[in-house]
Amino acid sequence: MNYLTLENVSKSYGEKVLFSDITLHINKGDKVALVAKNGTGKTSLLRVIAGEEAPEGVTANIQLARGIKSGYLRQEPLMSPERTVMETVFDSDNEVVRAIKDYEFALLRPNDAEGMQKALEAMERLKAWDFESQIKEILFKLNITDLEQKVGTLSGGQRKRIALAKLLVEDPEFIIMDEPTNHLDIEMIEWLEEYLSGPNVTLFMVTHDRYFLERVCNVIVELEHGNLYKYSGNYTDFLVKKTTRNETEGIEKEKAKKLMKKELVWLGRQPKARTTKAKSRINAFDAIEEKATMDIEDNTLHIDLKGARLGSKILECHYISKSFGDKVIVKDFDYKFKKNERVGIVGKNGMGKTTLLNLMTKTIRPDSGKVVVGGTVQFGYYGQEGIEMKDDKRIIDVITDIAEYIPLEKGHKLTAGALLERFMFDRKHQQVYVSQLSGGEKRRLYLLTVLMQNPNFLILDEPTNDLDIVTLNVLEEWLLSFQGCVIIVSHDRFFMDKLVDHLFIMEGEGKVRDYNGSYRAYREIKKLEDREARKGEKENEEKKLSKHEQIHAAQGGLTHEQKKELKRVERKVESLEKKKAEISAKFSDPEITPEQIGELGKELAKVNEELEEQEMRWMELAEMA
Repeated sequence: MNYLTLENVSKSYGEKVLFSDITLHINKGDKVALVAKNGTGKTSLLRVIAGEEAPEGVTANIQLARGIKSGYLRQEPLMSPERTVMETVFDSDNEVVRAIKDYEFALLRPNDAEGMQKALEAMERLKAWDFESQIKEILFKLNITDLEQKVGTLSGGQRKRIALAKLLVEDPEFIIMDEPTNHLDIEMIEWLEEYLSGPNVTLFMVTHDRYFLERVCNVIVELEHGNLYKYSGNYTDFLVKKTTRNETEGIEKEKAKKLMKKELVWLGRQPKARTTKAKSRINAFDAIEEKATMDIEDNTLHIDLKGARLGSKILECHYISKSFGDKVIVKDFDYKFKKNERVGIVGKNGMGKTTLLNLMTKTIRPDSGKVVVGGTVQFGYYGQEGIEMKDDKRIIDVITDIAEYIPLEKGHKLTAGALLERFMFDRKHQQVYVSQLSGGEKRRLYLLTVLMQNPNFLILDEPTNDLDIVTLNVLEEWLLSFQGCVIIVSHDRFFMDKLVDHLFIMEGEGKVRDYNGSYRAYREIKKLEDREARKGEKENEEKKLSKHEQIHAAQGGLTHEQKKELKRVERKVESLEKKKAEISAKFSDPEITPEQIGELGKELAKVNEELEEQEMRWMELAEMA
């Protein structure tokens, strides 16, 4: 079944043409990723498909299959700061979602007897209990716990996770996503990968996460020079097919150049009075000229800045500790950096990765211990939030405010304009206002402001957010040859695998594990440790069994005690379900008082919690059997 039809669609801003007469069809079950350089129109195309911007073109046609519900995750979600997390996540036209919201709200307000009664009646009528469990899983996986917190108090990353949760709670048939993995930790990304890989999910997204492209997508479309190129397969298939296309276009380009020379000779011989036939040939010449002069790999980022000299003493952390209230972030962390180290810092969101960076750069003081920075160290700090750039400033002014000339090796200098050109901002683009830049272009401009200060110790906090794959490839190659120290905080697994050979792992309660190895090796060891931990728990349980029972369990059955427990759990579940039905029936009593409703609501919530625990134990025993 065709979900989306996009035909002859164009979009431009002033003289800049983003795409022209592009066509795309997406069928049920397709998982399509859009890749392109920053500023070429990825987000604009998503907005057009989502209906937030009007397409251009006389014959433009955009159709979504009738009855299909779509959902759109923006790169920067729009939310009311005065609303709570719960009000935002459950803001929906879906009757079942609204019923679950009312039920969750009633649980937070047990004294509102009337609200509890209405919520329970709606949950029973719509049979919403199973869907409620799915929603709780989504909130748990995205670490959304405080439903009464105001949106205005949340960070940008927290708001992005709230928006993602809201989209998944809506459960649309067709999902449109702009950089869904930004601000998610590794566990969240891997869970989202599995969720979106399901057969019932139809997806169109923009992402720079190359492992995500590899594992989720079955179609990749590339927006280049205003045209859309479609490749079947995952990221590996895309790279192979794109290389083949570029080689073919290189051959075609040479042919076009030769043909253009012939056409130039012909045009020079023509008299001033042109015939209709001659005019058509002139029009054909224009097309040939465009093809012959087109750069296949034009406008590529060039980084050739060199860091300042680094002395023997670099950065030393001597048993530093830091807490905020009762929460211990870092405890007795001790490390001396060596030349040319590339270290990654990993851990779940909220573990304190950015705090550790701020301690190292002396932005904040440790509670105990000390940080010693070498005299030659020049930090370059690329932070998650970027820098404040005034919207009414031109790109060239942002750079010249820092320096008009950038010193290079052997006394050479580079002008601010020339440096911007190397960062894919041509002379015309340099006059554009900051307000007109895409999210990725702003991040690229920010990266330039950091690198142009010639640092010899780079700290990159989530550098991959919003940068396109081309820019990431160039940045990775440059970092591999960078003659200085680098610390990277990133949830981009591909980026980390390629660059770092040493990790600081934030494990919670102040513990920072020093691991000498690659990120991929760490992930494999972590999985092995998790398996061993589960195995240890199982062995501890088995030690409590008699020898006869151990033999019986090893043969795949349940022990005598486990069989007895299974029967007890089944009876308990049956009893709790009966009790739940009896309580729910009492709400229909026309003579029930508000006080009684409140008490019944509390009792029902307690029964639901106990029932969930018993059902989980039953599933564990059933799997063992």
